[in-house]
Amino acid sequence: MVKVAVLGAAGGIGQPLSLLCKMSPLIDELALYDVVPALTGVAVDLSHIATKAQLNSHLPTDDGLKKALTGSDFVIIPAGVPRKPGMTRDDLFKINAGIVETLATGIAQFCPKAFILVISNPVNSTVPIVAEIMKKHGVFDPRRLFGVTTLDVIRASTFTSQLHECTNPTQYTVPVVGGHSGLTIIPLFSQAEPAVKLSHEAIKKLTIRIQFGGDEVVEAKGGSGSATLSMAYAGFKYVYSGSFLRQANLLHAVHGEKGIIESSYVHLSGIPGGENVSKLVGIDYFSVPIELGPDGAHKAHPLGELSDYELNLLEKARPELKGNVAKGVEFISQKSSKL
Repeated sequence: MVKVAVLGAAGGIGQPLSLLCKMSPLIDELALYDVVPALTGVAVDLSHIATKAQLNSHLPTDDGLKKALTGSDFVIIPAGVPRKPGMTRDDLFKINAGIVETLATGIAQFCPKAFILVISNPVNSTVPIVAEIMKKHGVFDPRRLFGVTTLDVIRASTFTSQLHECTNPTQYTVPVVGGHSGLTIIPLFSQAEPAVKLSHEAIKKLTIRIQFGGDEVVEAKGGSGSATLSMAYAGFKYVYSGSFLRQANLLHAVHGEKGIIESSYVHLSGIPGGENVSKLVGIDYFSVPIELGPDGAHKAHPLGELSDYELNLLEKARPELKGNVAKGVEFISQKSSKL
């Protein structure tokens, strides 16, 4: 029996993500949670779909969060407010940090061994918040906490294929490391498979487009939304990529399938291979290709040999990423000091 909880299921990301999860043949129970009454309608709508996953929904009343989380094997967190025009991921922190803190506390209490996938922005800060909450409760396992940066990898593959006039983006694999906002997103075109045939100027332009792809969506929607559909796809792809996606991910790895690698923003210490990456980049949290296994993050892959341009991107990303991590850690430490 596999139970998946989606926290923030009535939102712009939560609804399509819940739909995709309802379609998975590997999910037996799907628990939806949100604070808005609209969740009831979303749940009824999804319940009409004839698939294996049994669905239930919970609002905050009557211990809703506890009921949604109890027995969950996977918890996906898309909860929070979306970005609006001119709003950075850092701006989102002021609102979303408190939401993530509440949800992480519930996870620590009711399903401490669940695999946690954080989508709520800014991921660079919200993942450390979840980690600090789990530490406070003595249940932190870095192998089971993932910041979902899959959308950056998807954008890199899609945009690269477009420049090469390739109709199948999955033919290109471009590693993306660092964080999940702006300059902290570092595409490694030097390690792309197959090798990309682009000028230095084209790579620079493509890098910027990948780094600020979210802004492209926000502007295109005229302020009425952010990257919800592509992010829902990315979150689902991380948990489960079935035959129609021709890939296997975390759910498959937990069930024993080997050789599954997915880029993830993780706490490097405590993950085999992570210490070496941490020493190189000088940061505890970083997105790298992660080999997945039954216990979650089985191994953090090294960055490999970077080009001079990529090394420069890393230098520019490091101070911002350090600040993002510190913001998340301090958010929890300051609250603890007031108790």
